[in-house]
Amino acid sequence: MSSLPQHSRTARPPLGVGMVGHSFMGRVHSHAWRSVDAFFDLPMRPELRVVAGRDAARVEAAAARLGWAESTTDWRELLDRDDIALIDICAQGSVHAEIAVAALEAGKHVLCEKPLANTPAEAEAMARAAAAAAERGVLAMVGFNYRRVPALTLARTLVADGRLGTIRHVRARYLQDWIVDPEHPLVWRLVREEAGSGALGDIGAHIIDLAEFLTGDHITGVSAVTETFVHKRPLGTAGSGIGAQAAGPTSGSADGIGTVTVDDAAIFLARTSGGALATFEATRFATGRKNALSIELNGSRGSLSFDFEAMNDLWFHDHDEPAATAGFRRITVTEPTHPYTGAWWPPGHGLGYEHSFTHQARDLVEAIATGTTPQPSFDDGLRVQRVLAAVEASAADSSRWTPVDG
Repeated sequence: MSSLPQHSRTARPPLGVGMVGHSFMGRVHSHAWRSVDAFFDLPMRPELRVVAGRDAARVEAAAARLGWAESTTDWRELLDRDDIALIDICAQGSVHAEIAVAALEAGKHVLCEKPLANTPAEAEAMARAAAAAAERGVLAMVGFNYRRVPALTLARTLVADGRLGTIRHVRARYLQDWIVDPEHPLVWRLVREEAGSGALGDIGAHIIDLAEFLTGDHITGVSAVTETFVHKRPLGTAGSGIGAQAAGPTSGSADGIGTVTVDDAAIFLARTSGGALATFEATRFATGRKNALSIELNGSRGSLSFDFEAMNDLWFHDHDEPAATAGFRRITVTEPTHPYTGAWWPPGHGLGYEHSFTHQARDLVEAIATGTTPQPSFDDGLRVQRVLAAVEASAADSSRWTPVDG
């Protein structure tokens, strides 16, 4: 992708960004904001102004390490800053609604990590606030980053172009193993008050969104089971990574042991508005699987298959080809004509996990500059939240078939 003349780039208006949260998601979002302007020709210049966190020493150190100009322990200060136009929410789900609604009402654009909220009621309030803000030109987007993996963006194009015909099956899995050890501490992702749900909301939300994104259809009903395998865990932190931050003080007891109040795994069947049958599995107890997201679509004219552990590849079967030569073939999604990849490296030089967040930042900046509703919207996030709620309701009622609200 060619670069703009230097005078054009320096003349661009700034887009001041304030971020809430600086752990795992905060780190990857910071990387995206630092790198996006170096690789994409943007109409605005992102500037990392202020990062907010609860602990003064930790957030100050994070600001220095991650490239933020300032730090604060009060996210509300970001709303009063005239030099901040966008609030990026990377904190736990329990505070998403409060921060997002306040930011939108203050006239700030919002990027909010998934899942949108902890409950459908919170998500509905956020979607209402986003709709009201949009009338004033203030935009909101929810961060389902896997949509921006080039292979999956290409997959959506193939489906939209009719290359798969009528979608008959969706098969989606997201497998991790980071809490298999029963001595892993009770971090915030294992407490309902802070996380909303467990594997279901944390990673299941991703494959729900991907299924709807790729097919263009909505999930209309589910039959589900969930399970918690380890019910008690020691209090503390895991040091770094996904579960680095400790749970809140209400989650434990005097003996240093706390109760896990979310699911460890969720499996459910579903139907889509397009008539497809779908299966979903989300677990953090798949030993040996670190971040194994996979999805397959089978249609009347062909199939697609994707595995994040080989994220630069998309497998495509064209059922219209003669039987003698038909079969799945690998598409290495690194050509300049593929989605996003022309801004990066020569063909065959693959991308990684972090690039999907850079693509997300690029698309949001473009949307803000043009006044275009960014995707996925808060309405998309609300729809996922309603599927999550239906899964939990079904699992609590002996897997009874449960329609998805809305």
